[in-house]
Amino acid sequence: MSTDIARIRGEVCDLHAELVRYNLVVWTAGNVSARVPGENLLVIKPSGVGYDELTPENMIVCDLDGNVVEGDLSPSSDTAAHAYVYRHMPEVGGVVHTHSTYASAWAARGEPVPCVLTAMADEFGGEIPVGPFALIGDDSIGRGIVETLAGSNSPAVLMRNHGVFTIGKDAKAAVKAAVMAEDVARTVHLAREHGRPLPIEERDIASLYDRYQNVYGQSAKGETTA
Repeated sequence: MSTDIARIRGEVCDLHAELVRYNLVVWTAGNVSARVPGENLLVIKPSGVGYDELTPENMIVCDLDGNVVEGDLSPSSDTAAHAYVYRHMPEVGGVVHTHSTYASAWAARGEPVPCVLTAMADEFGGEIPVGPFALIGDDSIGRGIVETLAGSNSPAVLMRNHGVFTIGKDAKAAVKAAVMAEDVARTVHLAREHGRPLPIEERDIASLYDRYQNVYGQSAKGETTA
């Protein structure tokens, strides 16, 4: 096993604990995967294994067609979807899938989460879009993810009648997007229960997104920029 694969196995295993920590998954549902840098490989959770049983050693290494390369267990049933995303979005280094409650409720209605919060403008650059209904097991979900996110700033998509898929430059960024997607889905749901959420102007969304993506956080000199 290469050093990179061993490292990615450890990272992917650890990040699954974040899904539990933020209440994004129940039982064995959901998964995190990561691309292995410089290789046509991904690392993903084994299918049907409880979160408290996950170890770096039982993470599954697959090629970008979803075939198992290393591992004694069957990979996640969503492996074909993840693999399709990696094949068609070379900038993506991590993919996450959850059935988090509020975001999945929007998916069940086939309704995008409208951009009515500055936090949404920051993270998603607009609404969280809805992808098509697709059956699990082949790359149909992956096709829907790629087609829906093409040309979108959003790192999250609500697959209709299913749940949430998020992407990122690495697996940690994809997990963050999944956490944020559930947070804003909940807040906008509550806002609609009590009134009509107010939309944000497109020019303001663009300004907020640019600042958050390019200015917010620590500068190259280590100075706080927010």
